[in-house]
Amino acid sequence: MTGAPASAAGGPSGARRAAAGPASGKAPGAAMGRGAARSAEGGAPGAAPGAGGSGAAVGDGSESSVVDAQDDGKPARGGKLAAAAVNQASVWNVANLLTMLRLILVPAFVALMLADGGYDPVWRSLAWAAFAIAMITDLFDGHLARTYNLVTDFGKIADPIADKAIMGAALICLSVLGDLPWWVTGVILGRELGITLLRFVVIRYGVIPASRGGKLKTLTQGVAVGMYVLALTGWLATLRFWVMAAAVVLTVVTGLDYVKQAIVLRRRGIAERKATLEEKEA
Repeated sequence: MTGAPASAAGGPSGARRAAAGPASGKAPGAAMGRGAARSAEGGAPGAAPGAGGSGAAVGDGSESSVVDAQDDGKPARGGKLAAAAVNQASVWNVANLLTMLRLILVPAFVALMLADGGYDPVWRSLAWAAFAIAMITDLFDGHLARTYNLVTDFGKIADPIADKAIMGAALICLSVLGDLPWWVTGVILGRELGITLLRFVVIRYGVIPASRGGKLKTLTQGVAVGMYVLALTGWLATLRFWVMAAAVVLTVVTGLDYVKQAIVLRRRGIAERKATLEEKEA
């Protein structure tokens, strides 16, 4: 009889085929494939022998393999985009926002400082306010970044740029207006740019830490420049001269100290590398 089930007609061969199914390592759901194969062998209309079984097995296996691939190895769709969004969002923290504010204040300060010829007391007071906000935020953004683990690559690059930009803009504007000698601007800016480059040169050997003298220098520079931005007269004008003189002295002294530290750091780094190479050769 051609319509008899394969298990009945085939006997032992049917049993062998049933046993060979799980041993051949087919995907989950192979039992359904074997059932379909038996029905196909039993004379399913319009089906080639074994076609139903193979089709069911492939369909079952491919379905489960897609699920397994998504669960085990491949990330879900949009996973990379979500991770990128999280990383991008981390840039918009409070420390970086303060740094961005300082960068925005630089052109605003220049516009206010040079408004109406640069000698109007009202515009100079507004310029001083912008300069003061920039200097105050400089005190907080680095502290916030270190305290709350908000340090980012953007902050590492943008923070020193914002520092040099606001101070450089103020010094250049004062010299352009004739309120501050150009040599003072040259000494301060030359020191700042030189030490920044020096840090990059010796960074392979280590990091030059910020000293108390450097912090005092920054504070004195900020106070002196702020006093020059304001239209002061009388004894306050005399006082700002001496404050600026102290700032210039601290600028030079701390700059020489940084050069000394860089030389010592470089020599130590070279000696350590030489000792390491000698140990490897030995």
